[in-house]
Amino acid sequence: MLRKSATVCAFLLLTPLVGAQTVDEIIAKSIQAHGGMEKLKAVETLRMSGKLSFGSFQARFVVENKRPGKVREEAIIQNMVQVRAYDGKTGWQINPFEGRRDPELISEDDAKDLVVSGDIDGPLADYREKGHQVELVGHDSVEGTDCYKIKLVLKNGDVRYYYLDTDSYLELKLETETSIRGTIREQETYFGDYDLANGVYYPFAFETGEKGSPDRVKYTVERIEVNVPLDDSLFTVPPTKAAAKTGGH
Repeated sequence: MLRKSATVCAFLLLTPLVGAQTVDEIIAKSIQAHGGMEKLKAVETLRMSGKLSFGSFQARFVVENKRPGKVREEAIIQNMVQVRAYDGKTGWQINPFEGRRDPELISEDDAKDLVVSGDIDGPLADYREKGHQVELVGHDSVEGTDCYKIKLVLKNGDVRYYYLDTDSYLELKLETETSIRGTIREQETYFGDYDLANGVYYPFAFETGEKGSPDRVKYTVERIEVNVPLDDSLFTVPPTKAAAKTGGH
């Protein structure tokens, strides 16, 4: 009788755990919801283009990715192009809106977002191999939708919280905590309008801004091109005009 009671007690204790998902299972379902790891890994290059707005301000944008870890971001306003790029080792920018026409290197802290953006599969995919850590925080709501909340600590120590729809397993929201020169910068991004591009689901609309602020930059993706030819020179620091004239000496 005692042995039977112990068995019943053990069953009752374990029953609530039946059907519970581990963080790895949830991440695996999220990757599958995007199209599956095989489809993700088949993406060698990616070009995303569209328009962005912030209040009455409007501009065009282009984001280009190439394995391994390369990214180039452009904002185009009245034929002037602001560039931020990372070639897998070095981050740089050209900012004509500050009167700077030549490329300049940016600090390791300022390049942090580019390093993450350069990960074409996203930090959750193969997170262990990348040196990141994850944990399932629990459930939370995003605009009335129940979500799994996953905490990811990047290899560099910065923190990201992913909110995955419990039905679709796609990201609805991302919160980031980034250390920039000793100060924590908190931002949040909302995702929507998921659609297929070459067998992979991408968000065609997203909004980003400081955490808790109603003011967000709104992005509308008009076109996604997969595996288009992208030369490595797009991502590397171009020579300055002065250096080009003197042969770099």
